Amino acid sequence: MTREDLAGRLRALPATRKIITALDVPGAAEALDLAARLGPDGGFVKVGLELFSAAGPAVVRDLRSAGRDVFLDLKYHDIPNTVAKAAVQAAALGASLCTVHAAAGRAALTAAAEALARVPVSPAAADGRRPALMAVTVLTSMSAGELQETAPSPDSLADRIARLAALAWDCGCDGLICSAADLPAVRSAVGPAPLVVTPGIRPAGAGKDDQHRIATPAQAVRDGADFLVIGRPITQAPDPAAAIAAIAAEIAAA
Repeated sequence: MTREDLAGRLRALPATRKIITALDVPGAAEALDLAARLGPDGGFVKVGLELFSAAGPAVVRDLRSAGRDVFLDLKYHDIPNTVAKAAVQAAALGASLCTVHAAAGRAALTAAAEALARVPVSPAAADGRRPALMAVTVLTSMSAGELQETAPSPDSLADRIARLAALAWDCGCDGLICSAADLPAVRSAVGPAPLVVTPGIRPAGAGKDDQHRIATPAQAVRDGADFLVIGRPITQAPDPAAAIAAIAAEIAAA
């Protein structure tokens, strides 16, 4: 499946399925219980490092068996061979999206993209799709000052993000992970074709928690985000399914 075909399939999903709920919980039981409370229109769920470290690949299989599309957010950053093999394992688990750090470099990004292009689609995959390989530009928790401290550069934050986005797209990645504040720089660098997943989303009136470059759902969609990652405003709501419906309504009214 070409990345254009994959993007078309994912963009054609209903709006509620483009809300990705972050299952940032310490175990499989909590994750499966929370996923069940999202309702039939709850969309994708994100399995990150905490949950994957606690529950392993089995939790991805269990979520797929429960009918959930899985965004496997492990942010691969290693030598090319390791990154490529990890991406293939994400495909075997039936993940719909998986992530790699753009800073892993051209060789690793290309190896992962080429590996996913070759791998047979897993029977566990959603709608016969291979995973979309999404490149992380800069973590939304990082301020410009923190980035400068860890990787000094005369370039602005926007320029660095644009450069990483262009690199990832050139290497064959299907899309990008970036904050809403970075969407203009990303779209300017790579145009409208790449899928974009935007974390750091907070509905109107919600606190920013530990995110720095945040936005409302409506703002992010207006600026070109395809999927939104939302955690505590959904997972800590008394009724997570109702919270998703309210966010979808906020997007529709944008």
